Amino acid sequence: MSTFSLLNPATEEVFASVPSLSLEETDAAIERAAVAFESWRQVSPGDRARLLRRFSEVVDSHLEELAMIEVENAGHTIGNARWEAGNVRDVLAYYAGAPERHMGKQIPVAGGINVTFHEPLGVVGIIVPWNFPMPIAGWGFVPALAAGNTVVLKPAEITPLTAMRLGELALEAGIPEGVFQVLTGKGSVVGWRFVTHEKVAKVCFTGSTEVGSKIMAGCADQIKRVTLELGGKSANVIFSDADLELAAARAPGGVFDNAGQDCCARSRILVQRDSYDRFLELLEPAVKGFVCGDPRDESTEMGPLVSAAQHEVVRSFVPDGAPIAFQGTCPEGPGFWFPPTVLAPVGRKDRAVTDEIFGPVVVVLPFEDEADAIAIANDTPYGLSGSIWTRDLGRALRVSRAIDSGNLSVNSHSSVRYWTPFGGFKQSGIGRELGPDALDAFSDVKNVFISTEE
Repeated sequence: MSTFSLLNPATEEVFASVPSLSLEETDAAIERAAVAFESWRQVSPGDRARLLRRFSEVVDSHLEELAMIEVENAGHTIGNARWEAGNVRDVLAYYAGAPERHMGKQIPVAGGINVTFHEPLGVVGIIVPWNFPMPIAGWGFVPALAAGNTVVLKPAEITPLTAMRLGELALEAGIPEGVFQVLTGKGSVVGWRFVTHEKVAKVCFTGSTEVGSKIMAGCADQIKRVTLELGGKSANVIFSDADLELAAARAPGGVFDNAGQDCCARSRILVQRDSYDRFLELLEPAVKGFVCGDPRDESTEMGPLVSAAQHEVVRSFVPDGAPIAFQGTCPEGPGFWFPPTVLAPVGRKDRAVTDEIFGPVVVVLPFEDEADAIAIANDTPYGLSGSIWTRDLGRALRVSRAIDSGNLSVNSHSSVRYWTPFGGFKQSGIGRELGPDALDAFSDVKNVFISTEE
């Protein structure tokens, strides 16, 4: 079996190696999942709920271990990593209440009764990115299991360790063999096999729009269901009537969290023109004070980028002569470090304005009025997230309805709560994850008419 070496992004040191599964090994795992589905789907809703609650408790008892793995493997700050492990625990606890509540309907008809059932799909393939390995895995595999499906999950090649550990903890919690399997390896081998294998009923993919479109096209051959959560170029829209001090203080966290490696990153800050200069004055100390350093340190707000390849991508957006308004600081020496960077002034069609950067680089643009702000915010093929800062409730509602985005927040940068739906418009994806209706995405509705006529 071939293996893949893992680097610590903060030190560039090799610290582990993991198996890279072959096509034959992937097929064998999918076959195991298909066999396990026949018994897992028959587990009573109450028993399935108890197993998920136990899984949540087991994860809770390993939170610090999972967090430390993510710090070393992905370069996440210890604060973020603890939240991410806690999110997996909480998602498990939330959907543990779902199997007994995933109810069909009784629909009035003449001559009998009509009822609907939610039937699980079968084997679900989940492909997880490297930017949030733990929570994004949980957003897929937990509701899929709760709905009665079995799961084969492929973590990103460079950040597989927490997913692998969750697979072990699932068995410890009593999840039967074959029901939840973590398959490490290349996307072109393991992930693509989820797309082509006839016994995989659905593929959930989080990653780039380019790869997502290929997965969608591949799944079309079998009319295979997909959920896609893809790229973003979210706007942080700040009106002159907003609390500018608060908006400027919060803006760095809205884009530099996880070193900007976030599809929800507010990487375009749009500021009403008569407040533009004042906002930049307020933003500068907030950016320069954003702490980038050792991800193990409790005070660190931003760690390194995940890899040398990603560092090169981000650096390409800040070439020599780039219009850097100001930058924060980051460590020198080994590690994939990049400082928090603000670009201004920039043109509306500049590459840094139109393309997803996926790093700690943000552009600041002025706008004239409400209509202009909406036009700039919507001038993108993406539509995942965004923020609106204003004290005017009417404006907040008007602009929220007008911006083509699946997740917006007013006077905050909140994007994802596990009890509310999450997903994008346009090329940011198809389908919704999380929220009270997540199990519907992992089941089919069956309609049954029962005649009462003699």
